[in-house]
Amino acid sequence: MSNPREFDSQTVALLGRNRLISELLRAGLEVGMPVRDRCVDLIAYVDLASRVSSFIAKPIQMKAATGSSFSVDRKNERISDLVLAHVWHLGSAEDAVTYGLLYPDAVAIAKEMGWTATPHWARQRSYTTTRPSRRLQSLLEPHRMTSQKWRDLIVGPSNAPATPAGVPGDPNGT
Repeated sequence: MSNPREFDSQTVALLGRNRLISELLRAGLEVGMPVRDRCVDLIAYVDLASRVSSFIAKPIQMKAATGSSFSVDRKNERISDLVLAHVWHLGSAEDAVTYGLLYPDAVAIAKEMGWTATPHWARQRSYTTTRPSRRLQSLLEPHRMTSQKWRDLIVGPSNAPATPAGVPGDPNGT
């Protein structure tokens, strides 16, 4: 087996995207992949009238890492309803975890961490850490994704479809 440190950035991105697609499909959501790169990696949606009253979709930007990494970039504020999906620990299938949150929630965490008051935020309009503190991990914990949390985030709690027949539920939260 490969050492996680040997994975190149393309391999990490593929591992993250495939894990994220699997999570969304297990949650009973559909997944589309944009043809152009405009800060959106995937689109999660529900379209069947038997499941929702109207077509519902959200764009997702994925950040994948073999370790842990959290970032917020103000260039993303222009994308309506953007979901940031941080997929961590991709070097180990057993340890991999996904945090999903709307862009405004990520900015709120950045404010809580004091990042938005730094010269770097003012200058670069972004902030990244590859060594999340216990405090940051605590702030992210409510955003650790399960099938139910994905459904709620994409379609809203009142519109969230149940796990479709034939799709195994998420052992961590359906």
